[in-house]
Amino acid sequence: MHTEVIEAEGHLVDSHLLEAIFDKVIEHGARFEIVRFDLGRTNEEFSHLVMKVLAPESRVLEELLEELLPLGCYRAEERDATLRPADRDGCAPEDFYSTTNHRTQVRQDGRWLNVERQRMDAAIVVAGMGAQACAVCTRLRDLRKGEQVVCGSAGLRVLPDFKERERTGFSFMSGEVSSERRVELAAQRTAEAMRRVRAEGGRTVVVAGPVVIHTGVAEALAALIRGGFVQALLAGNALAVHDAELALFGTSLGMHLERGVPAEHGHRNHMRAINLVRRAGSIAAAVRQGVLSKGVLYECVQAGVPFVLAGSIRDDGPMPDTITDMNLAQDRYAQLLEGASLVLCLGTMLHSIGVANMLPSRVLLVAVDINPAVITKIADRGSVQTIGLVTDVGLFLHVLARIMAGERS
Repeated sequence: MHTEVIEAEGHLVDSHLLEAIFDKVIEHGARFEIVRFDLGRTNEEFSHLVMKVLAPESRVLEELLEELLPLGCYRAEERDATLRPADRDGCAPEDFYSTTNHRTQVRQDGRWLNVERQRMDAAIVVAGMGAQACAVCTRLRDLRKGEQVVCGSAGLRVLPDFKERERTGFSFMSGEVSSERRVELAAQRTAEAMRRVRAEGGRTVVVAGPVVIHTGVAEALAALIRGGFVQALLAGNALAVHDAELALFGTSLGMHLERGVPAEHGHRNHMRAINLVRRAGSIAAAVRQGVLSKGVLYECVQAGVPFVLAGSIRDDGPMPDTITDMNLAQDRYAQLLEGASLVLCLGTMLHSIGVANMLPSRVLLVAVDINPAVITKIADRGSVQTIGLVTDVGLFLHVLARIMAGERS
C-alpha cells in the first residue's frame, strides 16, 4: 500500500468537510486511519485532523491527494511545490494543477506564498525568487513559454471557506424554493449586505439580464445606481438595447410596459433604439447629447459607474459599446470584479455562471432567477458561496429598491 499523512483544520464538522474527506477516500478505493482528531471546543476554535491515507497504487494516491486539496487537506510532510516550464504559449505541462476558487497557498523555497487573483479553472505561475517570489492564477490562454507552472499536488494548501457556527445573515435561504414572504426577507438581507459593503468602502457589482427591463423594474435598478449602492454593472448587449428602447419609446420587446399592450410597429423599436445610439457614437455620447435622458445605463454614465457589455452570436446591432471579442470581454469582466465584496446576479444564466467562475469563494454571490437550474448550475460548478433565490427577478428587485429607498429616507 502507498501511504501519505495529511492534515486539515477548520470547522470541519459544521461545514460537513469531515464526511466529505472520508467519502472521497472511499470513492478511490483507498483506506484511512485517523492519527489524531482534535475537536474545536468553542464557536471560534478550529478542529484539527491528522490522517493517514493508504492506496493500492501510487497513481491512485496522487489522484486522491489532489481531489482532497479543495476540502482543505494538505500533506503533513512539507515540501516545495513542483514547478515545470510551459513549453509553448497558451499551454501548460500535462500534470499542471488546476485551481479552485478557494484561497490557495504555494510552498516555494520553504515559504508559503498566497496565490494572487484567485479564480477557478486556472494554472498557477510562480515568478521571482526568495522574498520577491509571487504566485498568480493564470488562464491557459495567458501562459507564456518558459513560465514556471505548479504541477501535481505537493506544496499546495487550499483554504476553503467554512460555515459559521453562529447561523446568521443569509442562512435563512437554505430552502429549495422561496415564497413571497421569503422574497421580502431575502431582499431585506441583501439590502443589509449592500449597505454594509458601502459603509465599509467595498464594492457591489450587479450582473443583470434584459429581464430587468422586460419586467418593468429598470427604474428600481436605476435607483440603486443613483443611490450609490452599485459600483459596476456587467451585462450583455440585450440589456442595453432594451434599456434604450424603454427610455426612448416606452416599450420593451415592442410592448408598452405601462399598459401591457403591443405598440404599433413596436417590433422595430429596439432596432430604432440601437440606430439612435450608434448614430451618437456610444452610450455615454448619447447621454451627453440628450438622446438618452433616463434608464439604467443613463444612471451609470451620470454616476460614473463603469459597465461592460459582453456580446454574443444572437445580438442585434450591436450597441457601439458592446464588446464582441469574447476574450476581451472576459478580461474586462475580470477587471471590474477585482476587489468586489458582493456580486448580485439578476436573471441571466450564462453571465451569472461565467461571473461565478471568475470569483474567489470569499466573495458573496447572490443569484436571483426564476429558473432553479441556474442556481443549481452555479453551485455545481463549485461556487459554494452562492446564495440562491428562486423567484421572479422583477419582484425581488422591486422589493429591494423599495427597502433601500426607505432606508435612505
